[in-house]
Amino acid sequence: MNIKEAKQEIINTVRAYTQRDETGAYEIPTERQRPILLIGPPGIGKTAIMEQVAQECGINLVAYTITHHTRQSAIGLPFITDKSYGGRPYKVTEYTMSEIIASVYDQIEQSGVQEGILFLDEINCVSETLAPTMLQFLQYKTFGTHHLPEGFLIVTAGNPPQYNKSVRDFDIATLDRVRKINVEEDFDAWKEYAYKAGVHGSVIAYLDIRRENFYRIRTDIEDRYFVTARGWEDLSRILHVYEKTGLPVSKNLIVQYLQDPEIAGDFADYYELYNKYRNVYRIPDILNGDYPDNAEKIKNSPFDEKLSLISLLIDSLNTDFRRCAEELAVQKLLVGKLQGLAGALKSGADAPSYLQGAVADEKAQIERGSRTKMLERGKIRTMKLMIAALEEMENALTLDRAGRAKDPRADFRLVKALFDKREKQRQEEITKAGDRLTHSFEFMSRTFGEGQEMVIFLSELSAGYYSLQFVSENGNEAYYKYNKLLLPGNQEEALRQEALQLSG
Repeated sequence: MNIKEAKQEIINTVRAYTQRDETGAYEIPTERQRPILLIGPPGIGKTAIMEQVAQECGINLVAYTITHHTRQSAIGLPFITDKSYGGRPYKVTEYTMSEIIASVYDQIEQSGVQEGILFLDEINCVSETLAPTMLQFLQYKTFGTHHLPEGFLIVTAGNPPQYNKSVRDFDIATLDRVRKINVEEDFDAWKEYAYKAGVHGSVIAYLDIRRENFYRIRTDIEDRYFVTARGWEDLSRILHVYEKTGLPVSKNLIVQYLQDPEIAGDFADYYELYNKYRNVYRIPDILNGDYPDNAEKIKNSPFDEKLSLISLLIDSLNTDFRRCAEELAVQKLLVGKLQGLAGALKSGADAPSYLQGAVADEKAQIERGSRTKMLERGKIRTMKLMIAALEEMENALTLDRAGRAKDPRADFRLVKALFDKREKQRQEEITKAGDRLTHSFEFMSRTFGEGQEMVIFLSELSAGYYSLQFVSENGNEAYYKYNKLLLPGNQEEALRQEALQLSG
């Protein structure tokens, strides 16, 4: 299965394993809750989906790369204790708590949540001395004499032997006690995630054209060369930062992430073309309704160039849609704070003090969520933007009250006015984004008519998390008008491949 399907399988497992009966006991006893074993190539997102699962399910995540551990850190250190058996004293060896088990209890203490996932990576590469301990843990959920807390399920991951010379084979007795899931690389599943994660448009556009370069591992006499999903995403992040700061992007930078000189060079050439297309086609002008007058030239351009143009439009639109979604999330949080402020003022509270307390509470929640990894990055960013808005309201209140007597009604009116100002700006952004989407459809229609390019443009919009969210919440007549062009099944990909073959 692909990584998206594996993620859903783990989510389903969490829900099943944490289901309780009418007496409060787990429907599946902990000793029957089989660990999950993910086996797949390196860099396809096995670790990343664990964070997503934990955050979406609202449970803890404790992650370890098991090859970094010795037998002592896994099961604890021995110490001598005194015991009595049959009236006679004995010296007995016991063990301190395993560092891994202790981390699980620490996480529970910090988060206040009793359930979670213990994720052990590179499970099939453990050392000779640690292997028996790991097999015992997979079978009985114990390290030494210490048991994994109830409510925690075990997920492990490893690479197939062809990717790692240190891999150890599990015997049948061990495999019979785990749920083995084979995960394969899948560009379409990754692309869906990439749109939501804001992966650089040049990366998505290039891989649409060169799908065979999404994941590749090859060896020759001298070296090993590889490109992984992790490499593409990390390259995307550095591209965004380099562009933002005006730093030059070179092949020397790209090959640090795409460790295959052939693919790195090919992408470097494409990235240069991608930026050239951005300037030649004046993407901001198209989005603002100022269409280029060389429609015939664009229509007759090579198909990969058309795909790049479509990707540039989609990338710019998704930036608008992502910003609209973020502002909506901030406003929803602020509504809750304003409702709390209204109730507090009725009880005689002081408005600035209430806002200060709200800011302090949110900062503490961010700190706790960051430490326990139960808040994803986007949520933290939204909370920080909300905190900035609250601090702006508090500062405005402080300045306004310097020249008047204390008046709770006036305080609330001022805060509400600032909220309304933000909402007006948000509505203006929505209108602007909607107009840019309409102008994009108008440009596509004028240039390509209702041909395969329009179908691909629609398909890319419909595959995007934020574009679909924007249209469902705000509507767009142009989208509804052209949406009927979407073909049943997966003919969009067939069109793409056929056009690429015709264009050579």
